[in-house]
Amino acid sequence: MRTVADEARPYPADKLCPCQHGETYANCCGQIINGATAAPTAVQLMRSRYTAFAVGAVDYLLTSWHPRTRPDVLELDPEQTWRRLEIIRTDKGGPFDKDGIVEFRAHYRHSGERGSLHEVSRFVREQGRWLYVDGQILP
Repeated sequence: MRTVADEARPYPADKLCPCQHGETYANCCGQIINGATAAPTAVQLMRSRYTAFAVGAVDYLLTSWHPRTRPDVLELDPEQTWRRLEIIRTDKGGPFDKDGIVEFRAHYRHSGERGSLHEVSRFVREQGRWLYVDGQILP
């Protein structure tokens, strides 16, 4: 697997996590992105992946992506700033499930313009670890 260098911007451990779950980065997605703990559910993996996009953690995005569907290279757009995550619904994806679905809307700014990404994402749990498989982008 060829990766783009992980250029995660330093994110203060005591600042609220970008996923807006209400915890500090150190007590939320930071632990998952840094490899200290695994995401216990599909929705928590979704939150950590959103946070990884927000902080530029390319290596984590690639390693949390299922090898069957993962791109060889992932480049993040430096003009895109992720602002807010809304979890719309989940289907399965709990600690004892083998798969799950998370529907979300991620709000961003790109070159000063507001936008959002609405997606239904599929996840699988293999060897006790949740992985992003793919997603269907909705209007």
